[in-house]
Amino acid sequence: MMDYIVFLIPVFPLLGFLILGLGYRSIPKKLTSIVGPGTILLSFILTLIVFFNFHQFTNSPTHHLFPWISVGPLNIPFAFLIDPLSILMLLVVTGVGFVIHVYSVGYMKEDPGFNRFFAYMNLFVFSMLLLVMGANYPIMFIGWEGVGLCSYLLIGFWFKNQEYNNAAKKAFIMNRIGDLGFLLGMFLIFTTFGSMSFDQVFAQAKSMPVGSPVVVAITLLLFVGAVGKSAQIPLYTWLPDAMAGPTPVSALIHAATMVTAGVYMIARSNILYVLAPATMTVIGITGLATAIFAASIAIFQNDIKKILAYSTISQLGYMFVGLGAGAFTGAMFHLTTHAFFKALLFLGAGSVIHAMGGEQDIRNMGGLRSKLPKTYWTFLVGTIAIAGIPPLSGFFSKDEILLHLYEHSVVMWAIAVMGALMTAFYMFRLLYLAFFKNFRGTDEQLHHLHESPSVMTTPLMILALLAAVGGLINIPELFAGGSWLSSFLAPVFADGAAISLPPVPVSHSTEWMLIAVTLAGCIAMIYFAFHRFVKQDNGLQPDGTQRSGVVRLLSGKYFIDELYDLLISKPLLWLSRFLHEIVELRFIDRLVNGAGNIVVWTGNTLRYIQTGNVGFYMFIMILGIILILFFNILI
Repeated sequence: MMDYIVFLIPVFPLLGFLILGLGYRSIPKKLTSIVGPGTILLSFILTLIVFFNFHQFTNSPTHHLFPWISVGPLNIPFAFLIDPLSILMLLVVTGVGFVIHVYSVGYMKEDPGFNRFFAYMNLFVFSMLLLVMGANYPIMFIGWEGVGLCSYLLIGFWFKNQEYNNAAKKAFIMNRIGDLGFLLGMFLIFTTFGSMSFDQVFAQAKSMPVGSPVVVAITLLLFVGAVGKSAQIPLYTWLPDAMAGPTPVSALIHAATMVTAGVYMIARSNILYVLAPATMTVIGITGLATAIFAASIAIFQNDIKKILAYSTISQLGYMFVGLGAGAFTGAMFHLTTHAFFKALLFLGAGSVIHAMGGEQDIRNMGGLRSKLPKTYWTFLVGTIAIAGIPPLSGFFSKDEILLHLYEHSVVMWAIAVMGALMTAFYMFRLLYLAFFKNFRGTDEQLHHLHESPSVMTTPLMILALLAAVGGLINIPELFAGGSWLSSFLAPVFADGAAISLPPVPVSHSTEWMLIAVTLAGCIAMIYFAFHRFVKQDNGLQPDGTQRSGVVRLLSGKYFIDELYDLLISKPLLWLSRFLHEIVELRFIDRLVNGAGNIVVWTGNTLRYIQTGNVGFYMFIMILGIILILFFNILI
């Protein structure tokens, strides 16, 4: 019975995609409003059944559905893996995904592509479910590529706008760069272990020495894939541009699905990474640099969705920092809480944009808390959670990562705390500019202001509740908790924990000191933002204002896009034009056309012997016979 339930979890979203995709021109919106979210709800219910009957999967977590690829020594079954890690991801993907689908019913109500939108969304969830349920790397890779395709379709959903198409192409191409690393890593895994199934690969890996060059190579290649999918330096620039898609797409991509794929993949492959300390160091440094880099950019952004986009990049950096420090449970804990509060913040931003008639610049907002009370209070919960203020969820998950970092490296901990302070500042800057003081928009926008319908605000309330209490799943011993999530995920990370040297634990007094330092800094940043943007109201600068120095650098996002354009895009375009205009047109085309012209000339010349005179033909025939006899005599 459980095998059928496991099989049906990804089948329902796939059915939803097929129904809506094949009949998107004729299916009424009301039916789409049921089929789109309903299929995700069914998957969520089945996931809950699996979760509450998890004891049935402890002895045989791998479920073989059918033989798939069998060529010589390569034998890859189509199989699903149901263990604590995949169940946690299933709950996040289907639970948060369902809430986002419900919200989308109200947000996309007037859009002519309503049915097409839900078809893409269902396909997106199906691909993500394949990614997290796959029992081997090829099935994970199918889901990996599937979410990449769906992100292209959804980012460029309003395809009549060429800028949106460019953003979709940018996301697709940059993800392909990372995916090449993933693919090469898979080839090296098969060459090394003779299999690509998780159970066989990880069982063999346990006997390999720590620091083995081949394992380091495998983990670095897989990490390249994670860098592209999870938007880490240097492959992060696609994610802010992904804001071109509808706001529910931003919530789905940035909260519960695509960008978390890299974190999940590394956590799933934890045994390999524990065997490669050099790779772990690379992951930690990359994540820390990304967290600080993106947070500093977010401070001076004015587009409400761009702020949240850079916030996502920064929070993903924290997850990678946790992975690099060996805090696999902490990274997955933060992934879960981040799914709650970041989905809440994006959907809250969508509610604001909906009320403002499409306006996204926070400098043109203000005073919205009285006009949009439900949106304000839920957005406030999300902001407090991401800032890491107790007792909301973000505090517990971020504190766990910071504690492991302190055990790992005091310097890395100090840098990570600085990133946490910046997070508190830019998020409360957003909150104060959007919801406090007086309204700064146009009279038409003021007249248009209204709270979103219940189909949009109810998901906000659900996510606000999850963002508030989500930290309870892993309350540490310091707060008299039982660390349930750590115990739940322990079997997945047990082999890696047995290999790695555990860090020296800190005392409870040191933990309290670390929490006090971080919390005091965050509260100071919140007050500083309040003083600057509410009391003084001097943080607003119109687009024409001249900026200089660091402010200009951060406002321009370090001009990384311009740098990539100068160093990569323009040289490649120049090379393309050279190959087209010089090599292809002037050499290859002339060579090919020349061969054709010779054939034409030869045909035109030889056809003159086709005179139609029978006597001439007989003369040529006799002449040919004489020549043949003559050459035979000579030979």
